[in-house]
Amino acid sequence: MSQKNRLILIHGLHQAPFIMRPMARRMQAQGFDTYQYGYRSMRDGIKTNSARLNSWLEANHHPDQLLDLVAHSLGGLIVRDFIYNYPQWQIGRCVTLGTPHNGSVCADYIWQLTPAIVGKSYENALDGTAAPLPEHIDLGVIAGNKPQGLGQPFLHYHNRKLRKSGTALSDELLAHDGTVYVSETKLDAASDHLIMPVTHTGMLINKGVAWQTAHFLQHGQFKR
Repeated sequence: MSQKNRLILIHGLHQAPFIMRPMARRMQAQGFDTYQYGYRSMRDGIKTNSARLNSWLEANHHPDQLLDLVAHSLGGLIVRDFIYNYPQWQIGRCVTLGTPHNGSVCADYIWQLTPAIVGKSYENALDGTAAPLPEHIDLGVIAGNKPQGLGQPFLHYHNRKLRKSGTALSDELLAHDGTVYVSETKLDAASDHLIMPVTHTGMLINKGVAWQTAHFLQHGQFKR
């Protein structure tokens, strides 16, 4: 990684830029030039939010400078939409943290019960229909398997339904971070996938997650 790469940090649903501050500080200590991108996850859809990121870059970033992207949860789907729809930017490497690349069972339940809680972030994003990842993009995916979080009741309920169905299920298939299943984070186009013992939100303040994120941005793979 070039020291001159700019690193864009993107938060998730129901969050604000400050949630990425601990990660930003740790990345700055590794020599990264960071910017915390904020967006309205409830009021605006994924297309609007990736378009605004593009507009900010047009006003504040030189197109010849490489961009690295690190995003939490829904933010990772914005990364996919942004990269797909604005191919003029030079992308270095990307890392997503707890992003439901295949859609979110938890969001499905919430959408059915109270759509306003997920707002416009469901369609073309949390419903599993985000833009495909271009082949040339170097993406590392970190998933958590510590099952504590606000989505835990929905996922426990869903796990019980799966067990009652009689389908043979391994603990790996039922693993989640309290909000997102590990299986939902997997993307065939990704360069590497790493499971860590963290919760969905806890991964944002975890030193190990930050270290692994920096390692991937520098080397294109996680450290094992």
